[in-house]
Amino acid sequence: MSRNKNVNAFTDERRIDIEKPYWDQSTYKGRALHFLTVTNPLNLFLSAKELEHARDIVTKYRKGDSLAQLKVTEDELWKCKYRYDSAYHPDTEEKMLLIGRMSAQVPMNMMITGCMLTFYKTTAHVVTWQWVNQSFNAIVNYTNRSGSSPIPKNTILLSYAIATGGAVVTALGLNRLFRNAPPLVGRLVPFAAVAAANCVNIPFMRMSELQNGIELQTEDGTKVGNSRYAARKAILAVTLSRILMSAPSMILAPVVMNFMDRRQLLRNARWAVVPIQVLICGVCLTFATPLCCALFVQRVPISVDDLEPDVREQVLSKNPNLRTVYYNKGL
Repeated sequence: MSRNKNVNAFTDERRIDIEKPYWDQSTYKGRALHFLTVTNPLNLFLSAKELEHARDIVTKYRKGDSLAQLKVTEDELWKCKYRYDSAYHPDTEEKMLLIGRMSAQVPMNMMITGCMLTFYKTTAHVVTWQWVNQSFNAIVNYTNRSGSSPIPKNTILLSYAIATGGAVVTALGLNRLFRNAPPLVGRLVPFAAVAAANCVNIPFMRMSELQNGIELQTEDGTKVGNSRYAARKAILAVTLSRILMSAPSMILAPVVMNFMDRRQLLRNARWAVVPIQVLICGVCLTFATPLCCALFVQRVPISVDDLEPDVREQVLSKNPNLRTVYYNKGL
C-alpha cells in the first residue's frame, strides 16, 4: 500500500484521513483495488487478537494519537483500518457476524452458487438451494444494515420471503418452460432466478429511499435534501452490479460443465461435478465481486439541474451557487 517515500519512518507530519478509502475512488482502478482489499477472504482468518489490535490502533488514531505515539507506520495504519472495517460495523462498531462480512462473500457464494448450478433439475433441489441463497443474502443485508437509519426487521423478513418466492417461482417456471430445451439452457436457469430475485430484493430493501428519497450532500458532507430520482439511479446501479457480479460464474460454469458432459469427461467421476463447479465459481467470484462493486462510483455526483423541481428548489434555497450534489449509492 505504499504511496509515500517515508512511510517506514515513525513520523506524523500530517493527519491521514482514514475515513476515506486509501485509493483514489474517482478512477476504476482505485475502486477495484479498494474492493479487492475489502472482499479479501483472508480477512476471515484474522484472529480475535489481531482484530482487537486493529480496532485499538484505529480508535486511538481517530482520537488524535499520532503514528509515533502508536508506534506504527502509515502502511501499518492502513492495514489496521482495512482489517477493522472487515470485521466491525461502521456505525455501531460491533463485531459483525462472520458469514455476513464482505470478506465472506466469495467463499460463501462460491459454495452456494456451485450447488445451485449442480442441483437444479428437481423441485426439491431448486427450492432448497434458492432458499439457502436468499437466506444468505438476508444475513448479509442484516449484518450490513445502517446503524443510523436501520432497516426494520419486518422489512428484511418480508423482502427475504418475496425474494425467495420470486427466485423459486422463476426457477421452477423456467425449468418447466425449457424442459425439452438443450441441456445448456436448463443449466442457465439458476442465473435467471438469481437475477429475478435481485430485481425484487434490492428495491424492496430500499423502499424507504424510493418513497422518501436518498440523502443529498454537498462535497464537504453537508446534507441539503433528499431525492427520489437519485434513489432510483442508485438502486438501479446496485441491482445491475449484483447481477453482473453473479453472471461470470453462473454462465461460465454451465458452459464448461455442458462441454464436459457432451464429451463424457466425467463419466466415471460424477463425484467431481460439485467440486469443479465450486472451483470455477470461486475463481470467477474472486475477481467479479470486487470488479463489479467498482463499476460505479460509491459517492455519486449529480447535477442540481437534474433533480426533481421541488428538490432543486429546496437545494438552491440553501445555496444558490450550488451546481453539484452527491449521494451514496450503497452496495
